[in-house]
Amino acid sequence: MGRESIEEGELSSPLLLNDRSQIRGRDDANVGGDGQSGGSSATTALVISTLVSVSGSYVFGSAVGYSSPTQAGITHDLDLSLAEYSVFGSIITIGAMIGSLMSGRIADYIGRRGVIGFSEIFCIVGWLAIAFSKSSWWLGIGRLLVGYGIGLLAYVVPIYIAEITPKNIRGGFTTLHQLMICCGASVMFLIGAFVSWRILALIGTFPCLVQLLGLFFIPESPRWLAKIGRWKDCEAALQHFRGDSVDISDEAAEIRDYTETLQQHSEATIFELFKRKYVYSLIVGVGLMVLQQFGGVNGIAFYASSIFVSAGFSGSVGTIAMAVVQIPMTALGVVLMDISGRRPLLMISAAGTCLGCFFVAMSFLSQSLHKWIEFSPFLALMGVLMYIGSFSLGMGGVPWVIMSEVFPINMKGSAGSLVTVVGWLCSGIISYAFNFLMNWSSAGTFFIFSSVCGLTVLFVAKLVPETKGRTLEEIQASMNSFSSK
Repeated sequence: MGRESIEEGELSSPLLLNDRSQIRGRDDANVGGDGQSGGSSATTALVISTLVSVSGSYVFGSAVGYSSPTQAGITHDLDLSLAEYSVFGSIITIGAMIGSLMSGRIADYIGRRGVIGFSEIFCIVGWLAIAFSKSSWWLGIGRLLVGYGIGLLAYVVPIYIAEITPKNIRGGFTTLHQLMICCGASVMFLIGAFVSWRILALIGTFPCLVQLLGLFFIPESPRWLAKIGRWKDCEAALQHFRGDSVDISDEAAEIRDYTETLQQHSEATIFELFKRKYVYSLIVGVGLMVLQQFGGVNGIAFYASSIFVSAGFSGSVGTIAMAVVQIPMTALGVVLMDISGRRPLLMISAAGTCLGCFFVAMSFLSQSLHKWIEFSPFLALMGVLMYIGSFSLGMGGVPWVIMSEVFPINMKGSAGSLVTVVGWLCSGIISYAFNFLMNWSSAGTFFIFSSVCGLTVLFVAKLVPETKGRTLEEIQASMNSFSSK
């Protein structure tokens, strides 16, 4: 079958939507598929590969959650000042930004699976440096190395999952990335209440070792193998993921046609990302990441206890309530991802965070006006829990899913690095500025966050495409077509 050519910035959609759909229609009649041969069920190989990959997400969460329960022990044992410990807590963001800058290119050169293993080496060395540190210098070096490792993982884990899963279950599987981040942070917080900070750092190496061993038993991404011209390996990996009894010829041919067509053009660099043909994907990917962070999630998560205390509520009770809400709501988001679709989940989630921030703002405003003082602590608790629950439902995980879906294979490296760096940069800005904003106006801070979350609803409604039930090739073809208009 002939392949249509593409003009500069425009992928010919008949390649994906006409000839292939006819073949898929015949296949569906034979195998009862959903439009992607063999894509209607999760095989054992797919589940195992996903679990191994999201072990990296658990490592991510463990690293983020480590600093909260260890502050007292580290500052006492190493005689650190508050400023020195603040550097230790925040330097992970610097490491993550460096890792994010390099993640895309490294993933393109050595593969998705290779990057996961590469990142875990840095995480293990970093955890060991923290566990055996005798000074703040080694402590910081260890934290920086762990940050570099999770910066790589933040990009490559959702990319790998998106590239190996069938379209009808891709969203739910990719959202496991966010669920495991929540689990890692929560488990670290709970264990940290009972063991020393050095033991906790050693415990942090366990999931890294589990993932390193697991990588020997999972295949590389079929789409990356196709990108580098290893067609037989691509088909073997795809067959492994879909099952031996499934006919993968249509899906494999679609991947091959799309990849070969893209290879007519040079690999996208950071500067080429800003060309018109990529603008739609870039706006969606970067826009979601900026709005996710500027909605205040890290300010609320990092300083939740102080928020509750400022509002007149028990910090410990509020923090425990947050942990109880977060994981179930993230799990619900995983279930709903491929049922409701990405757009409805994002809009409901953003609307919930908007309302949650509004309630917290009203709590602080009532305190400043000395009205309804007896109700303001409960209003703050309700607002923060609504925010955390709503964020966990969609805004926490869906932007990463969208990021893994909207960029063509020839620009995933550069684009993924840029989007992830922007996310970490915005995270650092909010984390640093939050206390200053609260000193300026507690109510005003949360009114700002509420406004950003409201803007997110409009952004999703107007610009974010629905990717549920579509192959990666179909998504990217439609977005390229949009950009060329």
